[in-house]
Amino acid sequence: MKRHVFVWIVDALSNVYLYFQQRVDAIGRRDLSSLQKCTDAIQMLAYGVATNAVVDYVRIGESTTIECLEKFVEGVISVFEDKYLRKSNPNNVRRLLQMTECRGFPSVLGSIDCMHWQ
Repeated sequence: MKRHVFVWIVDALSNVYLYFQQRVDAIGRRDLSSLQKCTDAIQMLAYGVATNAVVDYVRIGESTTIECLEKFVEGVISVFEDKYLRKSNPNNVRRLLQMTECRGFPSVLGSIDCMHWQ
């Protein structure tokens, strides 16, 4: 992911959700930064790694890692849903299939359709 896209997502989430804003607790310690929380969630999504693999890299506890992922997914859906998470139209589907076929991933759209799961 390009840096400016990552920073844009982090800023959008931290502007809307208190969870992604860095706070200070009662004894003056800083909470995790929005960058740490988003990095944690994106690593899990991008690489498909388990929570314990991310815990070592970002130095966040396992329960916090799971919470970051849940909040990140909820936040991205609510912040970007109207503009970027819309239903595909025939032109978009055709364009995506052509792109993925050129890259060696024919029928990639079928893999994201979970209707076959019971």
